[in-house]
Formats: sequence, C-alpha cells, structure tokens
Amino acid sequence: MHPVVDTWVYLSTSPLLWLTLTLVAYLIAFGLYRRSGYNPLVNPVAIAVCLLLAVVIGTGTSYQRYFDGAQFVHFLLGPATVALAIPLHDQWPKLKRHWMALVAALFVGLLVASTSAVLIARALGASPRTLASLVPKSITTPVAMSLSEKLGGIPSLTAVCVVITGIVGSALARFVLNAMRLPSHPVRGFALGLAAHGQGVARAFQVSDEMGAFAGLAMGLAALLSALLLPFYGRWLLSVVS
Repeated sequence: MHPVVDTWVYLSTSPLLWLTLTLVAYLIAFGLYRRSGYNPLVNPVAIAVCLLLAVVIGTGTSYQRYFDGAQFVHFLLGPATVALAIPLHDQWPKLKRHWMALVAALFVGLLVASTSAVLIARALGASPRTLASLVPKSITTPVAMSLSEKLGGIPSLTAVCVVITGIVGSALARFVLNAMRLPSHPVRGFALGLAAHGQGVARAFQVSDEMGAFAGLAMGLAALLSALLLPFYGRWLLSVVS
C-alpha cells in the first residue's frame, strides 16, 4: 500500500487532480442522470457533490486544497452567465410583451422566498445569525454571500443553503409545476430561475432554449433586485421576527 499512499500524497498537492476529480464526478453523476431518463430526482449536481464529499472527507483533504483545483470551474461561471444573454436576445419579443407580469412575479417570488425561509426557521428556533443567513438563500451564490455578510449572517452557511435550494428546486420543479397545470415554457422557466437560480437555469435549458432564456432572465433580475431590496427588507424582516 505504501506506493499507493505515496502516489496519492504526491498527486493530492496538484490542483489538476482536484479539477479532474470534479469533472469525473460530474460525468459519473450526469451518466446516472441520463440513464434514469433525465429524472429530476436523480440530480447530477447533488450526486457529484456527494461523490466529491466522500473523496475529500475520506482523504482528509482541506477545502482550500480542493478549491485550488476547482477554482478553474468556478471561474467559468462568469462567462457562462454572460453567455445567457444569447438565448435571452432570441426571446426579446416575448419579454417585451410580458414585462409587467415578469416584474410582478419577480417581486412576489423574492419576498415570499425570503419571508417564508425566515419565518419557518424562526418557528424552529434558529439563531439570529442563522435567520440572517437565510434571507438571501434563493439568489445566486456570490450575491447571496455578500448580502448575508451585510445582514450579519454567516456567508458559508448561506452558500450551503443556496446550493440546497438549487438542488431541491430543480429536482421538484417539474412535479410542482405539473400539479399547478402550468404548461407554458416561459412561465416554467421564469419560476425555475427565480426559485432555483443557476441549477434551475441548467435544468430549464435541458428542456428548451425558450425555457432556459426565461430562467436566465429570472436569475439575473433576482440577483439585481435582491442587491437593491434585500439589505433594507432583510433588516426590517429580521427586526420583526427577533
């Protein structure tokens, strides 16, 4: 076993190893997702996270060492987000026709997401810092972590909540939207992007470009509006429940 251990010790110091493991974990997870017939409950992100957690914890690797390799994937999130403007441009005529409904849904969705999370956590006895961490849990991670810090929350806890929200939202969205009898791709896409941010957008694009475009719009607008609204609404909400 010594040659194996020595080889692992050598490789584990290389960022390339953790980048490779991240990609391999996702390929395995996506393969399972495809074999399931793209069942949303077989969420590739959740499976990949579990696989990577098993490796990181099993080998005693620190998160910083892992992130030294995974940061290359993290860097690509920016260009990928900007690229969402391309399908969004193709749907511009529909956006102009429905802009009032989209803005109303955006306001209601953000307020309901923040308020419900805080009220449920308060009823379960969560601490004030935990409540502050939950206020921005339904927006994309970088913005959510920044808002959490401003509200007195724990940014790392917020990041975990954002990931869980995305996984659960993208997994259950089909069943919830079907139960509500909402067949329209723009409506389903906007709801996915608003409730499940990045993972919702990825799921929406698997269905159609139209759904993905509206999901991307919802994610972007939610991040922008949250940066303007949640610092004030969040403090007021926390003062009410405290």
